[in-house]
Amino acid sequence: MNTALKERDVYDAIADPTRRKLIRLLADSEELPLYEITSHFDMGRTAVSKHLTILKQADLVKNRKIGRETRYRLNSAPLQEIQDWLSYYEQFWNERAFLLKKILEE
Repeated sequence: MNTALKERDVYDAIADPTRRKLIRLLADSEELPLYEITSHFDMGRTAVSKHLTILKQADLVKNRKIGRETRYRLNSAPLQEIQDWLSYYEQFWNERAFLLKKILEE
């Protein structure tokens, strides 16, 4: 299978701190061109593009061409999967903390 067309797991995509920073940057903006995104990182345009490609494969980033410029924006819908997964464990640990507090008070 062509790796450029391969769908990437959203957890894999957010595992890297650089990609999490990219997500945060795009969340704070409506849409950004590659040159502006690159200015926020201590790496070249090619490296930033590779990270954006991984985020695109996980459907976390959408892009569109305007002339010769590519602009990127966040697609936050796949992050709901992570929120759903985390909310289960948040409830789990809140219940455990409540039970521990109850035991300690007895």
